Amino acid sequence: MKKNLLFLTLITLFLSTQAFSAEKDYYPSNYRQWQHVKSMVIQEGHPLFDAFGGIHHIYANKKAIRGYKEKKNFPDGSVIVFDLLNTKLENNAIIEDNRKVVGVMVKNSKQFKDTGGWGFFAFKGDTKEQIVKDMKASCFECHASQKDADYVFSTYRK
Repeated sequence: MKKNLLFLTLITLFLSTQAFSAEKDYYPSNYRQWQHVKSMVIQEGHPLFDAFGGIHHIYANKKAIRGYKEKKNFPDGSVIVFDLLNTKLENNAIIEDNRKVVGVMVKNSKQFKDTGGWGFFAFKGDTKEQIVKDMKASCFECHASQKDADYVFSTYRK
């Protein structure tokens, strides 16, 4: 009996350690299967073109969708993905080209107290190479202007 309890305790510890490690990898798998919130295109001439020019797709997990729909603070566990792709013209249409960045906002009020409860991550192109080194300076300073919307720029479209 004691051996079984010890074995179960060790397995539980191992699995919880694995889950904790996985939480540190903030790249969201299958985010394009999540709820699509909106899309937009920033073209040359826009003040944010140099940093954010291209096609923007915003996706949200179920918890984030609840925050969008209720127009309240987003609950912890909300994840919003900003998928930014270059554009190209083809047959008089603007279409997606290569991916520039995958931006990720993760709501965890305890872990990210200094940035409004949100963790901000960005991954270069189609890689898992993180390009945000200082989430406060790189992301939150701009998102702070959206305090009344829980630091989220996008709005849910019905």
